[in-house]
Amino acid sequence: MNERTATRRRALVTGASSGIGLAFSRVLAQRGHDLILTARRQDRLETLALELQARHGIDAVVIADDLSDPLAPERLVAALAQKFLHVDILVNNAGYGVPGSYAGTTWTAQQRFLQVLVMAVAELTHRLLPGMIERRWGRIINVASLAGMLPGVAGHTLYAASKAFVIKFSESLALETARHGLHVTASCPGFTYSEFHDVTGTRAQVSRMPTIMWLDADVVAHASYDAVMAGVPVFVPGRLNATLATLSRVLPRPVVWGLMKRNATKFRRV
Repeated sequence: MNERTATRRRALVTGASSGIGLAFSRVLAQRGHDLILTARRQDRLETLALELQARHGIDAVVIADDLSDPLAPERLVAALAQKFLHVDILVNNAGYGVPGSYAGTTWTAQQRFLQVLVMAVAELTHRLLPGMIERRWGRIINVASLAGMLPGVAGHTLYAASKAFVIKFSESLALETARHGLHVTASCPGFTYSEFHDVTGTRAQVSRMPTIMWLDADVVAHASYDAVMAGVPVFVPGRLNATLATLSRVLPRPVVWGLMKRNATKFRRV
């Protein structure tokens, strides 16, 4: 690491090889931040690192790992220590969905899901937070979802629940750490163009949704970056999504639940 890169803030992005994580990596590089890229697919990460280094003149380090392994967060932080790297900006983005009914899936699949979307988020934050507090500067973006603000529906049973956890976790953490110069934001996008629905096998279903419901991943990443820098604890990208989040709070719960129940089969597989 040269003197120039040592003076820049460095960001760790989980799930950096595709989708919103890939978009965050590009936005952070555009804003002049050095990067630590992690996901399962090392080849994609290495290609991305070379691209961002060439295009933006930043330093990008690749550490491939699988956050569904309970030991992965500890391994990742140990690898950072070995490389003498500290994290100024943490983007907890890695995630996916488990389609189908709860009883129709295996516990192993659900356990791995919770490890990635809940436990890894909490553990990575816990392990990296003391350094940010000591340096009196840090930014944490926890990628949640609009689903975490709406009533739960059938299918992908733990998805909305896990995202609701991320939102409440981020709110509490933002209050705890503000006095140390840290900002924490839960970003809550709705439907976003990415590989998410290809992985869950619901691409055909969600493709029937109106185009007005969809956002590009780079729009989500740019807006979420600006939100955390501004100290916004919970941010919903997109005007329509923000309106839906507001309506879910002000309309009677049975009304919102009924609407979700009638429309859930358009984007969920049970």
